[in-house]
Amino acid sequence: MKITGIETKIVNAIHRNWIFVKVLTDQPGLYGWGEATLEWKTRAVVGAVEDLAAFVIGEDPRRIEHLVRKMQMHSFWPLGVIGLSAISGIEMALHDIAAKDLGVPVWRLLGGQSRDWVRVYTHFQRGKIGAQVDPKDIESYVAGVEATVAMGYRAVKLGVVPYTHYDAPIPEVKHVARLVERIRLAVGDEIDIMFDFHGRCGSISAAVAYIDAISPMRPLFVEEPIQPGDNEAMALVASKVQAPLATGERLFTPREFFDLAAHKAVSIVQPDLCHVGGFTMGKKIAAIAEVGHMGVAPHNPLGPISGAAALHFAVATPNFVIQEEARGLVDWYDEVVQHPIVLENGRWAVPTSPGLGVELDEVAAAKHPFEPEVIPAREALSADGAILNW
Repeated sequence: MKITGIETKIVNAIHRNWIFVKVLTDQPGLYGWGEATLEWKTRAVVGAVEDLAAFVIGEDPRRIEHLVRKMQMHSFWPLGVIGLSAISGIEMALHDIAAKDLGVPVWRLLGGQSRDWVRVYTHFQRGKIGAQVDPKDIESYVAGVEATVAMGYRAVKLGVVPYTHYDAPIPEVKHVARLVERIRLAVGDEIDIMFDFHGRCGSISAAVAYIDAISPMRPLFVEEPIQPGDNEAMALVASKVQAPLATGERLFTPREFFDLAAHKAVSIVQPDLCHVGGFTMGKKIAAIAEVGHMGVAPHNPLGPISGAAALHFAVATPNFVIQEEARGLVDWYDEVVQHPIVLENGRWAVPTSPGLGVELDEVAAAKHPFEPEVIPAREALSADGAILNW
């Protein structure tokens, strides 16, 4: 079996363009799908996929580890998130091909079934664009959280920390404390709540102030309280607060996650399979996390092929904790790709179809061609106009 070509299909989803990768083979009807979505870097990733195709065309697609190493090591230059996202899309498609060739779901290639169902969480109003509510409006925000839970979810992640800088103004901290108390009162103790800081805090002291305001509500985790990459600083935050911390969506290599584990900086890591090198590197990162006493809650606010990949990874990963999902981003999420994601009692069911179980509807996809994305990060400004972390 040989790889004969690699194609990309772009579907605009307003805040991001989904980048779907199709790997073709010389076997009639056998091809694989992957996803390489990277917000606001669409054309760069598509170009990287085209560049990397030269390393794998003519090769056996079932030699997955071999081909991932070839794309990385023969590229010479460190690839960074753009190159690694391109590899991720290709690598997922290789797993799709290999599993289809054997007539089994991808999770069987990843070590087999570790659980009978997959715990999931969604975002406020399922992340639907245009359905956001300003956290300053406590009543409306709490009502939105209640509506999200009523959709069938048992866990929700929220962004309640304002754009901030190096200090944490007392009125803002007190408002956050009141808001999260009302949320917990509204949904009860049976619903898991996570809070995403998005790395907005410019200092350790600001992060600690907001985490202290949230901690009495027992969050499942607080995500990215400071910018990622400084694991010593993250460990210092962890030593000063009571809530579990999580990070990892903006870390990309096993070496970075090894350093995170060595510092005992967080309780949960959040690799994104679309950015770290697909299943091949995702499994290595999960093993590093397990040795470091850390659970895995993969990042996944992307498209339906990314969601399917996350599902298979969760089924097969022993130290998996909970899976992010983003099916509510756009109304037509389920129309573009046939996928195996089924929500039952706030959980995902284990898929049984061969491969990833996905198929692109190219007619539906063509209704949403590439467009420059809407970039919400542009609103991250202080009162005096200074640039802040989104």
